[in-house]
Amino acid sequence: MNKVLIVDDENQIRVLLVRMMELEGYEVFQASDCKTALKQAELHVPDVALCDVFMPDGNGVELVSSLKKVAPRMEIILLTAHGNIADGVQAIKNGAFDYITKGDDNNKIIPLVSRAVEKVRMNARLEKLEKKVGQLYSFDSITGDSKPIKEAILLAQKVAVTNVPVLLTGETGTGKEVFAQAIHYAGKRCKNNFVAVNCSSFSKELLESEMFGYKAGSFTGALKDKKGLFEEANNGSIFLDEIGEMAFELQAKLLRILETGEYIKIGETKPTLVNVRIIAATNRNLAEEIISGRFREDLFYRLSVFQIHLPPLRERLGDIRKLAEAFVSSFSQEMGYSDCEITPDFFRALEQQPWKGNIRELRNVIERSLIVCNGKQLTLEDLPLEIQHSSNERLDEATISNFELSAMEKRHIVRVLEYTHGNKTETARLLKIGLTTLYRKIEEYKISD
Repeated sequence: MNKVLIVDDENQIRVLLVRMMELEGYEVFQASDCKTALKQAELHVPDVALCDVFMPDGNGVELVSSLKKVAPRMEIILLTAHGNIADGVQAIKNGAFDYITKGDDNNKIIPLVSRAVEKVRMNARLEKLEKKVGQLYSFDSITGDSKPIKEAILLAQKVAVTNVPVLLTGETGTGKEVFAQAIHYAGKRCKNNFVAVNCSSFSKELLESEMFGYKAGSFTGALKDKKGLFEEANNGSIFLDEIGEMAFELQAKLLRILETGEYIKIGETKPTLVNVRIIAATNRNLAEEIISGRFREDLFYRLSVFQIHLPPLRERLGDIRKLAEAFVSSFSQEMGYSDCEITPDFFRALEQQPWKGNIRELRNVIERSLIVCNGKQLTLEDLPLEIQHSSNERLDEATISNFELSAMEKRHIVRVLEYTHGNKTETARLLKIGLTTLYRKIEEYKISD
């Protein structure tokens, strides 16, 4: 039940308003002065307050600010017998929802309270959603306990509270966009837009129009004005992924934004001013790109005020199990599985892979494995064939001592026999041994046909 606070020193009017609100289904509290109103607001935290302007111990216009400090989410509607524009303007500045005149606007009170309550509900939903988004993209959402990833997270947390540009480096699939989002949502701009663009996904001309926008008529097909991504990200953050792929000509335009906060749209003559935090990422060595003339040195120094290197998965093998468990949990919910067990051989196979595609590759393998499994247990057989074969070979080799020459010889003979489909004459030829010797070794090592 929504709560309404009635504040009026005239008993007859206060009782009338209380009755009106109770009939509408609200839980109602009342006060006859500013002091009592503040106590009631602190005790009950109402959703809406109907407050008279002239009170025995103060002014309702000034009371708005005090009530907002006690209950920030509460909406306040001021009622006055003698309204004036100056008070109305000041009331709105102080945070009032509306300012109406008693008598003339009595029929507006119930609809106005209803709208104020709806605004409170909407703000509560928005706050809940923002909190959920903040948790989803927080540093806590980054899985891993290894030293390299912890060091990267610590650096990112330190720079998040500033407004300096950040350059994220590392191989493809190491989670650069995840870090960029975490930096944005942990910073002062978290309530504003986070816009991401992959510089390698567009041609030079298309990337320019997407990033900076254009004026209608500036080129064929430009039928109306278009806001660029920098304008969309104003007061927020923009993530420029694969910055090393950006055309050399556009780099000058980006440098100007970093230096002055302004740029000129395609077909425009006046500059557009923006306040945007730039987070860039690359899997290229920009120092080498500068030497080769493909990247501006001055832009590099502006972008790399604060660099964070994200380690590849092969340097944080201890995190594979946790990452796998997190992906299994996430995908299991989407697929309607519950309590999907992960067998030791499945984990062992994952930990033995080089993961050239890093976290992205691991994520794809887990999703694929869950699709083909029975929904109850993930085993080695659910992994892609290349991972199964690689795992079996490593397991066989791990059981053979480096000093057991006979065991290594047996393994080699078996492989050549498999290659020749059991043709012993061909096997002996490839091994460069006599056929009699081959038969003797087959018998000695108990190699079955």
